[in-house]
Amino acid sequence: MGERDPDCAAVPNLSVLDNLVPIYETKRDRITIKANYELIVDNLLDLSHVPFLHSGVLGNQDTIQAKITVEQDGNDVIVGREAKNVPPPGVFAPLLPSPVERVDQFSIIRWMAASNLQLFTGITMPGKPKEAGTGFYAIHLLTPESDRSTHYFFTAVRFNVLTEGDEVNTRIRENISKMRRYAFEEQDAPVIEAQQRSIDTARVPLDPVVLSVDVGPVRYKRILKQMVDQVLAQ
Repeated sequence: MGERDPDCAAVPNLSVLDNLVPIYETKRDRITIKANYELIVDNLLDLSHVPFLHSGVLGNQDTIQAKITVEQDGNDVIVGREAKNVPPPGVFAPLLPSPVERVDQFSIIRWMAASNLQLFTGITMPGKPKEAGTGFYAIHLLTPESDRSTHYFFTAVRFNVLTEGDEVNTRIRENISKMRRYAFEEQDAPVIEAQQRSIDTARVPLDPVVLSVDVGPVRYKRILKQMVDQVLAQ
């Protein structure tokens, strides 16, 4: 945006959307959240909220204990979370051709400035590599409407599909679409909007508590601030 020449190298890599098998892509959906886009990025990069806020859908009580990693690739921030030997969360269980009691569940989310995120998430048999499992790449694109309103676009693409038959995979497609929209609209959005209201109505400046799981959000905020400051200085 703006009057500068575009930097094509800075365009986020969303090539997982190329050459799709339509039945393996969920609905390309959108909602509007009445909050600043940074609060939504904070939520997405804090993967530890999943087993609490999305219990039964994207996580469960057994996935609370997990290993968290944070990396930086240029200006991208990558947060990973892996829970070992847990019951498969609700959205993932149907992706297996037959029921299993225990899996390793993983999520790796990449923030690409300023407000684009890609999530690689799924399950695999305990001890097996992620690539041997199944799940989906999820795209999250945030477009600010105002300081306190954001258009949230999202879709997902399955990888290493293990289920067979158009009827089964169509049902899975619809199920993932519904569950993800429910998680974002009915679970995430109310919390994020409540945060925005707390910020707006605070009588004194707020000093949020930073926990060990907040390394990813803190890292991206520093990068984003530097980028904004550079633009404002021009």
